[in-house]
Amino acid sequence: MKPKVVAIIQARMGAARLPGKVLLGMVGQTVLSRVINRVEMAETIDRVVVATTVEPGDDAIDILCDEMDWLCFRGDEEDVTDRYYKVALFSQADIVVRITADCPLIDSETIDIIVGKFLEEWSNIDYVSNLLPRTYPRGLDTEVFSFNVLEREWANSVKHREHVTLRLRNNIDNYRIANISATEDYSWMRWTLDTVEDLEFARKVYGHFGEKEFNWMDIVGLLDTHPEWVIFDKDPVLEKNNEGK
Repeated sequence: MKPKVVAIIQARMGAARLPGKVLLGMVGQTVLSRVINRVEMAETIDRVVVATTVEPGDDAIDILCDEMDWLCFRGDEEDVTDRYYKVALFSQADIVVRITADCPLIDSETIDIIVGKFLEEWSNIDYVSNLLPRTYPRGLDTEVFSFNVLEREWANSVKHREHVTLRLRNNIDNYRIANISATEDYSWMRWTLDTVEDLEFARKVYGHFGEKEFNWMDIVGLLDTHPEWVIFDKDPVLEKNNEGK
């Protein structure tokens, strides 16, 4: 029987640098809508769940999910690990895909490649991502891990519970890990949402493609035509795993 793959999208309104960013407009939709739609395009995903917080400021996320018939779970604002664990437990997930809601250009084909690698090694792998090292643009971050690994992190992590996988990535010798790399190093490109400049860039991309399907290499091609749109990732070691928390 195929393992059940659940994508969990962490989302909140209280981001310090761009408050409310997950519900900002993104060419006819919200940022969160764009993220969910692109994740749902991945053929390897069986279920998508939004994981937000119980804080009143995140009521708007819950309301939108209800209106759009998206699955939504609410949990502790700081203990993101607990949120992931409870969603995975409720969903009976065998494999968890971690996505943050501030990545409106997240790529379904990349998700399928990373999940596909995990499925190939299902009985002999703990974690697969495109982060160790990063060669994809920041904003295509995709992490895949087993429920058993998540349960272990949930039970044993004392610090950094807002980061979910930080302890794992800091102790890679204790886990069976694989990394997916791009054919070239694009890690200097920034496609996530932290600033107004980031928001304007993503809107330009969606404005160009409209409702046509596009993948991340289509965006690279677009930037070859419009190099003035490129945003450089000024701090490639920035730990932003809690930005969409």
